[in-house]
Amino acid sequence: MVDGEHYPPVISDALGALSDQGHEVVRAVMVGGREKLPDTGTLDLAGVDVAAGDDPAALLFEAIAALGPDAVVDLSDEPVLDYRKRHLLAAVSLGLGVPYRGADFEFTPPPRPRLAALPTLAVIGTGKRTGKTAVAGFAARTLKRAGMAPVVVAMGRGGPSEPEVLRGDEIELEPSYLLELADAGKHAASDYIEDALLARVPTIGCRRCGGGLAGGVENSNVAQGVETANELGGGICLLEGSGSAIPPLHSDATLLVVPAGIPHEYLTGYFGPYRLLLSGLVVVTMCEEPFTSSSRVSSLTSSIRDTWAAVNGGWAGRAEIEVVRTVFRPSPTRSVEGATVCVATTAPTAAGDSIRRHLEGEHGCEVVGISHSLSDRGQLK
Repeated sequence: MVDGEHYPPVISDALGALSDQGHEVVRAVMVGGREKLPDTGTLDLAGVDVAAGDDPAALLFEAIAALGPDAVVDLSDEPVLDYRKRHLLAAVSLGLGVPYRGADFEFTPPPRPRLAALPTLAVIGTGKRTGKTAVAGFAARTLKRAGMAPVVVAMGRGGPSEPEVLRGDEIELEPSYLLELADAGKHAASDYIEDALLARVPTIGCRRCGGGLAGGVENSNVAQGVETANELGGGICLLEGSGSAIPPLHSDATLLVVPAGIPHEYLTGYFGPYRLLLSGLVVVTMCEEPFTSSSRVSSLTSSIRDTWAAVNGGWAGRAEIEVVRTVFRPSPTRSVEGATVCVATTAPTAAGDSIRRHLEGEHGCEVVGISHSLSDRGQLK
């Protein structure tokens, strides 16, 4: 990546230094700037092919797709590349599996080997409390109704030390069973247990520790979990992410869950564009007051589509990414009509009124209490 704010002989010397180190420079991508360029406005780098145009991200996408380089080296700087533009270019590079490095940094694509024997769908998010597990459970139920026999592999910060199979399709997960898990010191609210309980499909619980800027994990047993899924069989494997961490293996399709109240910069800046580049569908959750406004949801949707288009460089084979906007409502697994109920949830306090109205109006029960402290053990107790 080069610019016109550097004097061309300086860039040529830098490329020569790369050659002296044993590298082969196969193309330079012009990212902007004209101050140091000759009157022709073109950059001549003594035999190195230079790609120039109005969209550096698209040029980089094309160069990587055509040439398959081992790395992208950034020789540009402020003011041509500000922080957002530089992260955008790095996102394109990582999304295509190529490291991106500069004077004092290096970003490497998280390893995503092909391990699953089944077709795979990853459900990832921009962070914690986005609604990934709810969306993954919905996807599992939908695929089950379609006869596709899904198996869910979920990873979490509180998952088991060895991958653990829960046959949600065979056993009835009564409260007594969950209490036994809790009394045994296990994380009885782990995502794979919720998936088994609410989707009634086989699930495999895994764990992970650490999360990188691009969703990589420092340590996990997900690979062993996927091996177990291969042995179980089935029709499709759902890989559920954890926080902003991405399952550390290849997925055939990826669904990104984004909360409507997210700061736009978290999605359009940093490595939000990388997550968008991986994804074929975005589900925007909690699209209602008091979490956000309709105008802000519209603005977020436009930002998602614009950023996705920027990192895809026109190579995706379709005009734009699909964005689905939704809200959450509790759905009892059995009839609660005429019952008095207490609701325990991780939903924020502001969601209490809509939860109460929905349960009482749609399911005929009386809500006598709501706790929003399901993730706070001391407060919940």
